[in-house]
Amino acid sequence: MPRPRRPHLHRERTRHGKLIWVIRIGKGPRIRIRAEFGTPEFDAECDAAVAGAPRPTGGASRAGTLEWLIRQYRDSSAWRAYSPATRRQRENIFKGVIATAGSEPIAKITTATIGAGRDRRKETPFQARHFLDAMGGLFEWAMEQSHVKVDPTANVKRPSVKAGPGFPIWTEEEVVAFEQRWPLGTRQRVWLATTMYSGLRRGDAVRLGRQHVRNGEATIQTEKSGFTVTVTIPILPLFAETLAAGPVGDLAFIVGANGRPLIKESFGNLFHDACLAAGVRKSAHGLRKVAATRLADAGATIHELNAIFGWVGTKMASLYTQEADRKRLARSGMSKLLDKPATSIPAPDDKVRASSKKGQ
Repeated sequence: MPRPRRPHLHRERTRHGKLIWVIRIGKGPRIRIRAEFGTPEFDAECDAAVAGAPRPTGGASRAGTLEWLIRQYRDSSAWRAYSPATRRQRENIFKGVIATAGSEPIAKITTATIGAGRDRRKETPFQARHFLDAMGGLFEWAMEQSHVKVDPTANVKRPSVKAGPGFPIWTEEEVVAFEQRWPLGTRQRVWLATTMYSGLRRGDAVRLGRQHVRNGEATIQTEKSGFTVTVTIPILPLFAETLAAGPVGDLAFIVGANGRPLIKESFGNLFHDACLAAGVRKSAHGLRKVAATRLADAGATIHELNAIFGWVGTKMASLYTQEADRKRLARSGMSKLLDKPATSIPAPDDKVRASSKKGQ
């Protein structure tokens, strides 16, 4: 029975007439596979190409090892169902796992092993949770495929993380400091405006461009945790003024010094440098939440915040509306003191005289 061709693998003929194998996902770049078809080395190269990882330099992983299991997982429909951002995040985790325990037999990966991996990341609870998410997805798929009989991640307790919006939110003073350091006409000012006035996550903000704007509104599909949400963002006058001053690219507002679009990671690093130059020790994550805070303080509802930021459910929006509600209730409550008659609040001298008379 002929071997079924794996997904994204294509046979093509070069301009010199030579037949070659390439991996191509959708309309993405063609990645040539140089190993001989049908060999373990060929499979290893295909796995790396699908995952967006560097071409492997060593031999193929032994069947039954943790590295082998991860390679099989990368070629599954379960892996492809994740968003590109989630795959990149988990791929980075798997690289570390392969480096430290890739040659270990799957049968030796126990609950204690997973727990130890979590504890090595105890100083960074979010990384520990991402590690458990990645390994949990791997072994859930492995059980479905009968590669393992027990999921070693099932009973590992997830580390608690501090409740709240997460990354520190910028203050209004910090926004002003950034704007003074990077005036209109600088790409750094465009970075600030695009992130703050669109409310998009970094990975979506770097994709936002002219092609998304119609009649003064930007419509874009956002990606988060494997699902997409379409959001519509009115282009506010301040945002439009910043974009008009530029510089912006043809297909992306956020560009580097060479005028080309940036990926999420490089944008994060460059924006961090721009913040330090302005004396601001915050990140693009926290800047995005300035808009949410402003909107909530202005009375935006949970449904309005969800529509703007692409959130699902009530959890994230509630973090902002609850804080805004507390401020409004505090102002409203304190104002009620002004309605009390002055005689209802004893003066300090009256209290002293009453106390003295009682002592006599």
